[in-house]
Amino acid sequence: MGDGRKETFHAIDEAGGEGKARDFRPWGYYEVLADLSDCKVKRIVVYPGCRLSLQRHKHRDEHWFVLAGDALVTIGRKEIPVAKNGSVDIPRAFLHRVNNTGSGDFVFIEVQTGDYFGEDDIERLEDDYGRA
Repeated sequence: MGDGRKETFHAIDEAGGEGKARDFRPWGYYEVLADLSDCKVKRIVVYPGCRLSLQRHKHRDEHWFVLAGDALVTIGRKEIPVAKNGSVDIPRAFLHRVNNTGSGDFVFIEVQTGDYFGEDDIERLEDDYGRA
């Protein structure tokens, strides 16, 4: 990844934790770094051995940039291994999930773009924590 984007994501991570409320989940937690009319930015931490639900969104696309750790990302029928400085794009309506396959926390920045960013724009199809 060129043109300074990698450095920008790392700078966001370093500045993001102070004063931001953490929303804890069974798999880890997230912090909202920016919530604007045209995008929402989160810092997401997934604990070792945990994974998020298999889900999709009707109103947003997502771009994930990895800051730390190793994981297996499912997008549609593809499984993609990702690690530090890697990134993936998730088009709206595509099934996706992240599974932390590493021994430490998996940390990534999620940039959402679209026309609605509410937490109720999550359709869960499978979930390890009974939320599907």
